[in-house]
Amino acid sequence: MRDPRIPSTPDTPLPATPWVIVLALSLAATSVSFMQTLVVPIQNHLPQLLDSTRSATAWVLTVSLVAAAVTTPISGRLADLWGKRRVLLALVVLLILGSLIAALASGLWWLLLGRALQGVSMGVIAVGISILGDLPDRRLSVTGIAFVSASLGFGGALGLPLAAWIVQVGDWKALFWSTVGLGVANLLVVWFTVPRSPGTGRRVDLLGAAGLGVGLSGILIAVSQGPLWGWTSPLTLGVVGGGVLVLAGWVLFELRLDEPIVDLRQFSRRPVLFTNLGAVALGFSFFVMEVAYLQILELPAHTEAGLGLTMFEASMALVPPSLAMMAAAPVGARITNRYGARVSTCAGALVGAAGYGLVLLWHDEVWHFILAGTVSCVGVTVAYAAIPTLIMAEVPREATGSAVGVNALMRSVGTSSGATVTGMVLASRVVIADGAEVPVLSAFLTTFTAGAVAALACVVLVWLARGSGRGMPAAV
Repeated sequence: MRDPRIPSTPDTPLPATPWVIVLALSLAATSVSFMQTLVVPIQNHLPQLLDSTRSATAWVLTVSLVAAAVTTPISGRLADLWGKRRVLLALVVLLILGSLIAALASGLWWLLLGRALQGVSMGVIAVGISILGDLPDRRLSVTGIAFVSASLGFGGALGLPLAAWIVQVGDWKALFWSTVGLGVANLLVVWFTVPRSPGTGRRVDLLGAAGLGVGLSGILIAVSQGPLWGWTSPLTLGVVGGGVLVLAGWVLFELRLDEPIVDLRQFSRRPVLFTNLGAVALGFSFFVMEVAYLQILELPAHTEAGLGLTMFEASMALVPPSLAMMAAAPVGARITNRYGARVSTCAGALVGAAGYGLVLLWHDEVWHFILAGTVSCVGVTVAYAAIPTLIMAEVPREATGSAVGVNALMRSVGTSSGATVTGMVLASRVVIADGAEVPVLSAFLTTFTAGAVAALACVVLVWLARGSGRGMPAAV
């Protein structure tokens, strides 16, 4: 029977219960997360496939990550202004369009355009969370947010072995045709299940959106390409310096507006600021595991740290942790509903740190990494599931889309930093094996320690971010 609290509108031709909405948004979030890791199995083969250089084809992965980080807070703000369902549908259309362009691409530039549009579609997760925050049933709202938050890691981790299998049985472009199919399925599901929500109807700060995009792009591109360009090279320093200058001017401009693209005064309040900084730390911690575990599993077994798995085998070793993330989502929701989002976030981050503790002690067998990764992923899921609830509790309901979008940006900053720092540490301590440089065990142990410290930093920051809970009703 249809829930009478979900309004029927001409844009929602079929009645939808709240649980159907949760499932629809979880499917959409999993699909765009799968898209992010889609090209990892073919990354090393792209120079031959596209007749280009390795440095140029590295952008196939980078461009989607940068596009996602830059546009997600803008997507969240547009959802507040224009209506969340409308923006959600537009983002799914961009996923389909980007996938089509990539599937039909005959050269690198068309593939980069398709991947950039796929990256923009990552705003689906932030907009979906803000839609779930509007559900009248608080317990179901928290549970739905937990599932959508968990799908970010679940879809990305599960995408690795699935993408490797697709490449093995078919042409590499089958990867993008698969996301075309996922996009069409999501478009139909969202159209028929997610109710319309009115926007505020206020004007869009186009100049502010452009300034945010340019400034963030400069910094994120420099961070992602720094290891390739050289951290002290004029190109790296020029790009990051330009990004910082643009963002500084953007801040001054935004503070003068009554309706900015990002309300900096709102986000500078301690509860929101500290929670977002906690999200940065948690994102850092999570991506250390994503990068370091895969490398150590794939290194040749005769090296000091390596376990000698193939790419497909290493990807499969990450499946149990990813499945544990989905299993942990309802547990995290139950903890949040019973003890509050702050306790849930801190407890999850502590468990995430404990996973690193395990791998610091035991790192000689594949099952050691499966166990440690599962423990860390369970903890990260519980924490990620609760953080949006903390954020939305501190902002007005009409600003939840923007708030969740900025929080997603903070998480992206954390993951980008985690990947960069991990790569730098591993590259700084190497030996020559079979004519190639491979990281030594102590380098991996350093990254595991950094992951644990980052998770503990999240605990401290979130615990200090005590707020008033002025927004959506939530036990914080």
